[in-house]
Amino acid sequence: MNKVVTFGEIMLRLSTPGFERFSQSRQFNIQFGGGEANVAVSLANFGIPVDFVTRLPQNDIAQACLMELRRFGVGVSNIVWGGDRLGIYFLESGAVARASKVIYDRAWSSVATIQPGMIDWDKVLDGVTWFHWTGITPAISEGAASICLQAVQTANKKGITVSTDLNYRKNLWKYGKKASDVMPELVAGCDIILGNEEDAEKVFGIKPEKGDVTRGHVEATAYESVCRQLKQRFPRAEKIIITLRGSISASHNTWSGVLWNGTKMLQAPVYDITPIVDRVGGGDSFMGGLIYGLITYANDDQKALNFAVAASCLKHTIPGDFNLVTVEEVEKLMSGDASGRVSR
Repeated sequence: MNKVVTFGEIMLRLSTPGFERFSQSRQFNIQFGGGEANVAVSLANFGIPVDFVTRLPQNDIAQACLMELRRFGVGVSNIVWGGDRLGIYFLESGAVARASKVIYDRAWSSVATIQPGMIDWDKVLDGVTWFHWTGITPAISEGAASICLQAVQTANKKGITVSTDLNYRKNLWKYGKKASDVMPELVAGCDIILGNEEDAEKVFGIKPEKGDVTRGHVEATAYESVCRQLKQRFPRAEKIIITLRGSISASHNTWSGVLWNGTKMLQAPVYDITPIVDRVGGGDSFMGGLIYGLITYANDDQKALNFAVAASCLKHTIPGDFNLVTVEEVEKLMSGDASGRVSR
C-alpha cells in the first residue's frame, strides 16, 4: 500500500463573507488551510493513506485544527507540539477586475520557530513511499528550511519518491535569505517538480520562450524550454509539471497543465472556469491529483496529468482551501461530462 507524508504549516483562515472587502466586513468565516495540508486532504479523499506533519501549539484552536484534519481522514499521529501560536491568513476574495488579497499573520508561529531535531524523520518516514513539501515551508524561517532539508535528505536515503511544488511567495522570504539561496539544495533532492508560469523565473531565473500571464493567455508550448532547463539543473527530477492558468479576470480563468517526462511533452485539456467560487488551494488540489494519478496510473503520465487538471478544476467550485471531491467526480469530468446536472 502506498503511503504519503506531507510536511508544512497549516493556518487558521479568516475570509470575508462573499466578496466583501476587508474595510467593509464585520465578520470572518473560519476555516483551516495550507499548501501541504491541502494536498493531504485531497489524497485522503482519493483513498490514499496520508499523514500530515507539522508543529502545533497546545491550545484549543490547534485542537480544532487537528479535529478538522481527522474529519477528512488525514493521519496526524506524527504532528509535534510546541510554540505559542497557530499562523493566520486573511483572505479577501476578488471578483471580475478586482484581484483577491491575502494578508499573512504567521510570524513566530509554531512552525516558524521549529528547529532541526524536533522531528524524527527516520521514524516518520518509515514505511512511506512518497514525501511532499512546498516552497512555502522553507520561506517561513531558517529553522523550517533546515528541517525540510533534513526530511528531503532522509527520504532520499530511504528511496522514497520526493515531490515539491515550488510555490514562490515573495511576501514570506523575510529572514535574510532569498529563495534562490535556499531552494536549489532542496529541489536537487526531488523526483517530481511542480511549478506555475512564474515560479521557475522567480526562484531560478528560468524563463519561458514566450507567454505573458498578465494578458490572460498562456501558451503551453512555451514551457517545454522551462522544463528542459529545470531538468538540466536538477537531473534527479523524473517529471516536471507546469500548471497553466490564464487569468481573464478574478472570476474567469482558463486552466490546464503540461508534463515533461524527459522524452515527451504532454498537455492536458484546457478548462474554462467561470464563475470561480474559490481559487485558493487550486495549485494544491492539482498536486494532490497529480500524486494520486502518478501512483494509480503508474504507466500513464497523460492520464495522471489529466486527472490533476480535472481535480483542480473542480476545486475552483468549492469554498475553502480543501478539495472535497471524489475520484468518481474527477473521472466524470475527465470523461467530458461538465454539464453540472443534478446527480440523482
